[in-house]
Amino acid sequence: MAKIAGIIGKKLGMTQIFDDAGNLQPVTAVEAGPCYVAQVKTVGKDGYTAIQIGFGLAKKLNSPEKGHLKSTGRQLKHLREFRVSDIEGVEVGHAIDVSIFKPGDRVDVVGISKGRGFQGGMKRHGFGGGPKTHGQSDRGRAPGSIGGTTYPGRVYKGQRMAGHMGNARITVRNLQVVEADVNRNLLLLKGAVPGADNGVLEIRKTSKGGRK
Repeated sequence: MAKIAGIIGKKLGMTQIFDDAGNLQPVTAVEAGPCYVAQVKTVGKDGYTAIQIGFGLAKKLNSPEKGHLKSTGRQLKHLREFRVSDIEGVEVGHAIDVSIFKPGDRVDVVGISKGRGFQGGMKRHGFGGGPKTHGQSDRGRAPGSIGGTTYPGRVYKGQRMAGHMGNARITVRNLQVVEADVNRNLLLLKGAVPGADNGVLEIRKTSKGGRK
């Protein structure tokens, strides 16, 4: 049987619990699964092995989506792909729940960070701002020079400036699984995860070394 090392979930919010030693721990509650296998990719057909799983109920699907999910018998809203080395025993429609995790496991969580809109250099990059004296009344939050004139005569690519902040794909690594409740499809992860409440998360068993 293939080892499926990931699941899709929804961030419910943060809370606190006491561990066995009586220490207070901040945890994020995640509604993880049940997910269902929507597609199995093979080396012969796709060039690599992977499993595509779906989570949540879609209110409406277009024709291509209906055709893709026909074999599952479900209207899945969110689809994500997880690479696996072995697909033996995995079939379309197979259910995946939080039983693939146990307390103490280390996971990487992928989500979309909160969008902050258009922000200036101080909020977006932590710039210090201009001088507060000598008549600099309009330079307090300005970014300062963005490049020379004769040389280099242009703005370098990647120059930190004001712009769209947030709403980006973020990965937080090596979070500890505190609890995995199969009956409630609930995962408690130590610490914070990206995004707002009700945001969709990918939770994968980490490939990195754990941390305390």
